[in-house]
Amino acid sequence: MTENIQEKEIHLKDYLRVLKKRRGTIITFFILTFVTVVIATYTATPMFRSGTKVMIEKNTSSDLNSAYRYTPYDPEFLETQYQLIKSAAVVEKVANNLGPEKFYDLIFKPDEKPSVIAIAKAWVNDLVVDIKDVLGIDRLLSSEDEEVSGESGIETVPLTKAEQLEEVIKNGITAEPVSNSRVVQISFMADNPAVAAKIVNSVAQAYIEELVEMQMEASGYSIGWMKKKADLQRKSLEESERILHAYKKEHDIITIEDRLTVLPERLSDLSRKMTQAETERKELESVYSQVKNISRDNLETIPAIVENTSVDSINRAILAAEQKISELSKQYGSKHPRMMTAKNELADLKKKKYTELNKAVQTIKNKYQLAISNEKSFKELLDQSKFQTSQLGEKSIQLEILKRKVETNRFLYDALIKKIKEEGITEQSQSVNVWVIEKARVPEFPATPNKKRNILLGLILGLFGGIGLAFFLEYLDTTIKTPEDIEEKFNIPVIATVDLFKNKDKTIVEHVFDDPSSMVSENFKSMRTSILLSSPDHPPKTILVTSMTSGEGKSSVCACLASAIAQTGKKVLVIDGDMRRPTQHKIFGLDNSAGLSSLLAGMDVSGDALI
Repeated sequence: MTENIQEKEIHLKDYLRVLKKRRGTIITFFILTFVTVVIATYTATPMFRSGTKVMIEKNTSSDLNSAYRYTPYDPEFLETQYQLIKSAAVVEKVANNLGPEKFYDLIFKPDEKPSVIAIAKAWVNDLVVDIKDVLGIDRLLSSEDEEVSGESGIETVPLTKAEQLEEVIKNGITAEPVSNSRVVQISFMADNPAVAAKIVNSVAQAYIEELVEMQMEASGYSIGWMKKKADLQRKSLEESERILHAYKKEHDIITIEDRLTVLPERLSDLSRKMTQAETERKELESVYSQVKNISRDNLETIPAIVENTSVDSINRAILAAEQKISELSKQYGSKHPRMMTAKNELADLKKKKYTELNKAVQTIKNKYQLAISNEKSFKELLDQSKFQTSQLGEKSIQLEILKRKVETNRFLYDALIKKIKEEGITEQSQSVNVWVIEKARVPEFPATPNKKRNILLGLILGLFGGIGLAFFLEYLDTTIKTPEDIEEKFNIPVIATVDLFKNKDKTIVEHVFDDPSSMVSENFKSMRTSILLSSPDHPPKTILVTSMTSGEGKSSVCACLASAIAQTGKKVLVIDGDMRRPTQHKIFGLDNSAGLSSLLAGMDVSGDALI
């Protein structure tokens, strides 16, 4: 038999045969999978994702911290910012800003009924707990925990609402880079869209506040260190001035008049700067007064506003948009989509123009306030210098000390004023610049579950999973169920088949003996014909009927086949070779006291012995 088994090339029809054979399995798996996915999708709690975009840049021009500048190609920079966004300090700020009591109920919703999926998860968790109780795992773990807690002396304290809220926010925040940019997307998912948007905006604001605090703290350390060094240097300078003055007085190499010759130049310089600051303040005061007293609609009549490049650019864009609307109105009606789009563009430009006008007004106001500060500062310096000049004759030594102190203070003050004019002392000292370029909005549609995607995946998973399961079961199945299975596995032909006999009142043998013209009887006649014609010249004289295991019907087939052959007038000898459970004597109603076993044992079986 084994020699007849040959390797057979797999054909497409073999796959189709498996699919047809296992179609029930495929359909069942498909229905179960698809229905499960649909139920899970439509019973899942909708989750809304809200996101805000922030642009993060490294500042490489910090003079106060020049020794600690970031390199332009720092690969760990963005990852550090991601960790800072999700840090405990930022999360704590968010929780405090939102209010733990209010947002705890919005997120955890203690009065809300659990969903089907939540009930299923709870049931699974309860089942796991029961299994652990049966196996004694919980007792073992609890005893270990008690030992550890007893050794450490630490008691487990339940989390407060604020701590639970912080944990949820920390685990829910995601920070991802936007490809090919310095923009970072900060997102959060919640079942309440307004809560998701509020948390994301609060995270961005808290992140910026935390950066400012960190950078201000670092700058404070640096400035404090410099102040200490400056104070020591000032004292050293004062001491050196005293020594120098004592030396000059002892040797009479300088007089008060000689020293006073340098003061007029300084007073003239301060007076000139005071005049410049006063002139600048008056000019800005005039412009600011016009801006403050004029209506928003007439701001463009002021030259300082008109010269603003942003306002001028928007005006040109508005003019172009109005010309476009005029041209489109000649061809289309007011409700035409192109007309509506053009009108919307014009409205957006006007809104943008209004924003730019406000920015221009604010810029003028800032310059005016800075000019006032400069004028006041120079006036104080000028008054101080005049006072020093008046006191120089009586306190020459103190004048020298104060002169150095004023020069030092003036240098530091001028440096700070310069920084304020450039970008502001706080921004200039920052090592990281962050801008919120797109605030989070309340999402209109849930991010999960994605019903279309889930249903499509359910269809695909159900179909291909069912097909895969069908082929897997076919691979595991080594039984013979069809004639094609015999031909495929053993490469031998099937000469005949017998219909499955389903009659509880009589056996198949009784049916064949009682009704020779029945369909089952015809099956055995067909078997007889196939066997006899398998070799027309030399029909087989001996036929072996056997099977792999007991109860498969070999005795019944043998008796029915013998009856079918006997009907052709041939003599048939049936030998029951089943030594353990012989059956032929029962079928034909004979005594089996002497038979094949007696013959094999060498006993005399002449007479009515049953073979």
